[in-house]
Amino acid sequence: MNLRDATESDLPVIVEIYNASIPGRIAAGDVQPVTVESRQAWFREHTPDSRPVWVAEIDGVIVGWLSFQPFCYNRPAYRYTAELSIYISVNHRGCGVGGKLLKAAIDKSPALGIKTLIGYIFAHNQPSLRLFEKMGFQQWGYLPGVGELDGIERNLVIMGLRLSSTL
Repeated sequence: MNLRDATESDLPVIVEIYNASIPGRIAAGDVQPVTVESRQAWFREHTPDSRPVWVAEIDGVIVGWLSFQPFCYNRPAYRYTAELSIYISVNHRGCGVGGKLLKAAIDKSPALGIKTLIGYIFAHNQPSLRLFEKMGFQQWGYLPGVGELDGIERNLVIMGLRLSSTL
């Protein structure tokens, strides 16, 4: 598997993988598919040197992606903290792609100026919670009923990992 910085030409596949997660109602907060056009500004806000988007490829085919988001509205006090999002194609879930992306994020975060990683995960998304726990993340918060999907209130778990107090 190859991990690399995403390019804007990868955006249609990134959106396709994200949209495929929506019907399952465990990983995405959206209830309708998003468009490539609606994600262009999001993609352009990411930079390879501080808040990248990475894609995972197998035999030249993108099978997953990870993004580093600014934490708390990109305010300066939180510049050393990043929120992670990980999405894996339907046919490659449970095959170790997410683990490799998450391990790479942990390993490369200090070079990106990141000391702390955060993940927001629906409480009913047990595979993602197990993955983050396996990689050393701990539950730092629990927000009951903050989301609603198809009329069902959903709880959100905040997972965190402190990497370093100095860069």
